[in-house]
Amino acid sequence: MIERKDINLTAPVGSFESLRAAIRGGADSIYFGVNKLNMRARSTVNFDRDDLRKIVDICNENNVDAYLTLNIVFYDNEISQMQEIISIARDYGVKAIIASDQAVINYARSVDMEVHISTQVNISNYESLKHYAHYADAIVLARELNLDQVKEIYQRIINDNLTGPSGDLLKLEMFVHGALCMSISGKCYLSLHEHNHSANRGACLQDCRRAYIVKEKETDFELEIDNEYIMSPKDLCTIHFMNKLLDAGVSIFKIEGRARPPEYVYTVVSCYNEAINAILEGSYTRDKIADWRERLSSVFNRGFWDGYYLGQKLGEWSEVYGSKAKKRKIYIAKGMNYFSKLKVAEFLCEAGKLRIGDEIIIMGPTTGVIKSRIHEIRVNFEKVNETIQGERFSIPIEQIIRRSDKLYKWAD
Repeated sequence: MIERKDINLTAPVGSFESLRAAIRGGADSIYFGVNKLNMRARSTVNFDRDDLRKIVDICNENNVDAYLTLNIVFYDNEISQMQEIISIARDYGVKAIIASDQAVINYARSVDMEVHISTQVNISNYESLKHYAHYADAIVLARELNLDQVKEIYQRIINDNLTGPSGDLLKLEMFVHGALCMSISGKCYLSLHEHNHSANRGACLQDCRRAYIVKEKETDFELEIDNEYIMSPKDLCTIHFMNKLLDAGVSIFKIEGRARPPEYVYTVVSCYNEAINAILEGSYTRDKIADWRERLSSVFNRGFWDGYYLGQKLGEWSEVYGSKAKKRKIYIAKGMNYFSKLKVAEFLCEAGKLRIGDEIIIMGPTTGVIKSRIHEIRVNFEKVNETIQGERFSIPIEQIIRRSDKLYKWAD
């Protein structure tokens, strides 16, 4: 019988705010990049190697594993830098290295670091998986597989008692939510061809997300494509068939989104954590799934589809450029004080106004993400219905807030 401790929900982290948000949402592990040696080198603010100890300390305090992503294609002049970062990560207590380049895999194993094979390796069959089992304790399978293929691979792992270097049964890891790419398991040359910025080096400029007109040169006839962004897939969402992923033998559920803001990380991690718990408790219902889908649609998304997991042969394409999120955050105020005995937070309203009934998000590098709704506002100790720019105001908040925190209105 599967227990919660047998399942690992791993969350994307691109900032300390996102790290705290992932922990608050219920992540079992987080994955992150440092410097420019990862597949989100261009699209997000990456951590520095000096942040490694602090990241691991925060994870240890909250019983969360830290995975370092080093999944780009490496060149000779970067090998020593890669080796140095892995050695530092090992010394600080990073749990595993996520890698695709054999040079990274070999070095990580040589210093006794756990390895997770990245989806960029595109492992699509059991024979390939057996080869990488010599190096890795977990393998992210190719995104193009359907669940019947995944289940067959898992069954052969069980039948052969296939283990990784740790001696434990090899774990299967798969993406469950977030952006998908038109390329094969993330390997794409479009950005390199157009701009000399390689996606395989973390420098993708996302040409595939743009709008194009397809025209026949001889006749100038334009192909009508229903205003879809035909190279930009909708985002993956598996919240409505997470039970099937568990049945197929997946034990590490990976959320995409290291370039996404903290409220995205918190919302998505919370929903998938609740879904996993509901499946194990026998309360995984249509009503809950509908609620999770609604919450997931409130943060960044390009629309949702099932990916190829359920056997679909063709992708589903975005109808718009950018996000279809139903909510957006509007900056309102900065944190000034927190009165722990009263459980009251004081803010300075720096933009716009805040009213009773407004939904809010409070974010900070130590606080992470707090979502709440305004039920009471006080200005100069007096209850008011709204506060405006320039005023100091206080609201009841159960969680501690800090002076570095920012308060946003979470608006439709």
